[in-house]
Amino acid sequence: MEKAKRLGLPGELAAEFAGTMILILFGVGVVAQVVSGGSGGGLGGHDSIAWAWGLGVMFGIYVAGRVTGAHLNPAVTFAFAIFRGFSWRKVLPYTLAQTAGAFVAALIVRWNYNDMLNAIDPGHTTATQTIFSTMPGNGTLPVSLGSALIDQIIGTAILLFLIVAVTDSRGTPPLANLAPFVVGLIVVGIGFAWATNAGYAINPARDFGPRLASFITGYGSAWRDQYGSLYFWVPIVGPLIGAPIGVFLYDKLVGRFLPDDESAEEATEEPASIPA
Repeated sequence: MEKAKRLGLPGELAAEFAGTMILILFGVGVVAQVVSGGSGGGLGGHDSIAWAWGLGVMFGIYVAGRVTGAHLNPAVTFAFAIFRGFSWRKVLPYTLAQTAGAFVAALIVRWNYNDMLNAIDPGHTTATQTIFSTMPGNGTLPVSLGSALIDQIIGTAILLFLIVAVTDSRGTPPLANLAPFVVGLIVVGIGFAWATNAGYAINPARDFGPRLASFITGYGSAWRDQYGSLYFWVPIVGPLIGAPIGVFLYDKLVGRFLPDDESAEEATEEPASIPA
């Protein structure tokens, strides 16, 4: 921690890069494992995808949390700058570090699964593009751009609402070392309930970094959806709209009714003074 303080912003950016890279190694990696097996019996299915994404988030938070709080998501950084006093001058550097981490992780996955991808999809089509980035209806279902955008707004609002709830010391937060586990479960839950319309990117770096990695490694249509429409902006704009909404709703519906930290501490300590 002291070293990170001495390094200042470079240390924070290194942590965000590393944490996001770990997140994507598990998230994109599990999708590659499932998709590359195809109908011939790929390892796992949607449940394993949801769990691996959640585990990736948990591990990424454990990696970066001590240094930066582990944003790992430009939407989180943006919302915290609006509502939690995070420095605006750090928003762009954090976003670039997160996106770079996602990009490098996706390149590693692409390299590792190269033989399988060339065998099952030599034309590098939308059939395997979903390994790296999201598409409406996961590339197969009839979901419009508008519906996908709404989905991303709602999904990211849920994510941020729950993140600030879990990390609010005035409420009922988990012990500090369990918070990453609980946040990981939040992502698992979103994956179980909000994955159909747009693949629950809920993170601009998670989508754009791997999308760019796939584009430069042979996926020429990476920026478009299965209908040929430009789609890459949806999992960027949607989360950036949804994240502040989630924090705003938490603050208005719950946060403003909670006691301040001192009152919460007194309330917590009071029962200990009552004899058994």
